[in-house]
Amino acid sequence: MADFLADVREQNPDYFARPVPPFGDPEARLLIVGLAPGMHGANRTGRPFTGDYAGVLLYQTLYDYGFSSSPVSESADDGLQLYNCRITNAVKCLPPQNKPIGVEINTCNPYLKTELAELASGSVILALGSIAHNAVLRASGLRLSDYKFAHAAKHKLSDDLVLVDSYHCSRYNTQTKRLTEKMFRSVFQKVRKMLETESVASP
Repeated sequence: MADFLADVREQNPDYFARPVPPFGDPEARLLIVGLAPGMHGANRTGRPFTGDYAGVLLYQTLYDYGFSSSPVSESADDGLQLYNCRITNAVKCLPPQNKPIGVEINTCNPYLKTELAELASGSVILALGSIAHNAVLRASGLRLSDYKFAHAAKHKLSDDLVLVDSYHCSRYNTQTKRLTEKMFRSVFQKVRKMLETESVASP
C-alpha cells in the first residue's frame, strides 16, 4: 500500500495521497462511515467524499438536513463545516484498483474502533454500503451474521448506539437507480428524527 501511494504521489504531485483523516465535528453524534478514498476524490483533496461524484449527493443532503454549512464540498480549505456530524471511511487510504480487499479493511479496522469508542452516548452511525456496515460490526466486536445489511435498516448495537444502513451514494448506484435521491433523503430524515429523540435505540 505504501509503495502504491508513493507511485500515486509521484504521478500526481499535487494529490493528498496519504491516509485521509476523518472530517467534521469531533463531538458529533452522527458518524458517517464510507468505504475508502476515491482516486480523484478524497485521495486528491484530503477530505472524505470531496472532489468526486459520491460527494455531490452526500453533501447536498447533509446541507438540506442541517448537518453542513454548504451543499457543495469542493476542497479541504473551502471553509465548509459540519454540524453534529463527522465523516470517515472504513479504509483510510486509496486502495489499488479503487477497490479495497480484506487485508486493507482489517488493517484499518482498529482506527475505526477508536473512532467508535469516542462517540458520545446516544450517537448514530450511518454506514454507506455493506463493506462499511461490516467494518462497523467488526470494530464493535459483533457478529456479522446477527446484523444483516439492508437499505434503511436500523440495528441496535448497544443501549445507546445505533447503526443505520444506506446504499452507498456512488455514481453506479445512483445512475442505476439502486439508490435514488428520495431513498437517500428518507434515511437522513430517519437519522435526524432519531437524534432529536431521547433515546436513539428506542423502537
